[in-house]
Parts: sequence; C-alpha cells; structure tokens
Amino acid sequence: MLVLLLALSGFVNGQQQSSTCSQCDAWNKPQTPFRIYGNTYYVGPHGLSSILVTSQAGHVLMDGALPESAPQIVANIRSLGFRIEDVKLIVNSHVHFDHAGGIAELQRLSGARVVASEWSAEVMTKSGLGHGDPQEHGGIPPIELVPNVSTLHDGESFRVGDTVVTAYLTPGHTPGGTSWTWKSCENGRCLNMVYADSVTAVSGKGFKFSQSREYPGAVKDFEKSFKFLDQVPCDILVTTHPEMSDLWSRLDGRKGGVSPDPMIDSEACRNLAEASRDGLRARLASEGQP
Repeated sequence: MLVLLLALSGFVNGQQQSSTCSQCDAWNKPQTPFRIYGNTYYVGPHGLSSILVTSQAGHVLMDGALPESAPQIVANIRSLGFRIEDVKLIVNSHVHFDHAGGIAELQRLSGARVVASEWSAEVMTKSGLGHGDPQEHGGIPPIELVPNVSTLHDGESFRVGDTVVTAYLTPGHTPGGTSWTWKSCENGRCLNMVYADSVTAVSGKGFKFSQSREYPGAVKDFEKSFKFLDQVPCDILVTTHPEMSDLWSRLDGRKGGVSPDPMIDSEACRNLAEASRDGLRARLASEGQP
C-alpha cells in the first residue's frame, strides 16, 4: 500500500522525481460523492480526499485537493443537496498543492473560516511553500495564498452547529501536518471518525530525514504522529490519499453487500501507523541509518 502511494505521488524510493504533476489528471478524475457514515460525506475527486461533515447550522469541509478540484468539490456538495455557501469552517491536513490547492477558491465561494496549524497557516498566508518542508526543494508548486487563516493548537476543538471536530498535530510529512477527529451517528449508532494526514516519509531530491538542518526534528515528529494513530479511537479511517486507507475497496465491499460494513475497521489507524513506520525505517536505512 505504501509503495502504491509513492508511485501515485510521483516518488521513487522516497524521492520526488519530477517538477511536473504527472498524476494530477488521475487525481482529479471525477468521483460521485457518497455518504461515508452519518453526516460525513466524501466530496473530493477520485484521487484526493475532501470530506464534508454536515449540520443544520452549517458544515465543515476538510481539504481542498488541487486548485482545479474546487469546481468539482462545489458540484459534489450541491449534488448531495448541500450548498458551498453553508460551509462555515474549512480545515486542512497539510499545505501541499494537492490537498490545500483549492482552499483559497473554496474560501472565496463559501466565506468560511479557515483554520490550520501555526506552521501551515504561515505557509497559507505568506509563502505558499514552507521552509523545512521535506518537499520544499523537489519542484513542488506553491499553493495560492489564503487571505485569512486562524491558527489552532494541538487538541483544539471547533464547533459548527452540533458538529465538533478536533485537531491533532501529526507532523513529519510536513512540519505542520494535522489530523482530525469527530463523531458521526447513524440509526442511533455513533462512531469515531478519523481523517488522518499523510504520514509517509517522502521528500524532494537530496533531503535526508536523518540529518536535515531545515527540519531536524522530522523523525521525532513522525514518532509523535504514529503514536497518535496507535492510540486514537478510530472506527472509520479516511486518509488524504484514499488508497492509503483502502477506501475504494471498502466502498466496493459495501456496495456488494458485505457484512459487517467494511467501511468500519477499528484497527485501520493502527495498521496505517505500522505501515508508515515500516516506510520510515526503509527510508532511514536508505540514508545509511540503522
């Protein structure tokens, strides 16, 4: 699964291979939106997650995919019977162009408040690409700046109507990476939802996680993020790249009538942590670390 994500992301052996986005068309392939569980919906393109959590008083949108994904996200929200104008809060996993690229436009269309980690907010409002980002020198394009971004702290919760989402700093992939948790209920059953940020050790050419002057705490940050995934209550996991949480195979199983619901897997977060640990170990070994 980890190898698949690296291939989809344009990386080989953890190194970014091209300054062009050869996968953008595939990432932005149209996807029919669908209910994940309760008031939680998938509204992104096929290759990049964007999650809508609804309430009677307004909605929360998680991630904006590519810049060119914004019209599709808006159309998907409307096809479900909701309105982009009712999105009151936009949050982000990490500020790469394939997850935060559409946020500026989505904020313009909705008027929503945008919140992000301190490091990510600095990138969003001032530079478009952050110092210390392992992919900073790999040709990754900057995001369009977002004029107004509020900063959050680890463990902070935000309420829109009766929806409460909580931010957890999960750095490593970037210094400002953030994962999100909330509860969704269906037929009287409430489940713990997790939208996990990327926890893969990929970078631009020449960057070393084991000895980076720009990001010296990267390995410890990854360890913090893995610990979060090990411990967080997690009934349904969705990841920034849907393949990393086997979203499409789980959806196919649901459509095929598999029981119990394959979307629900209380081991998914821990499995992601273990796979990502293996990826980090392999990356450090390639850098000459034991």
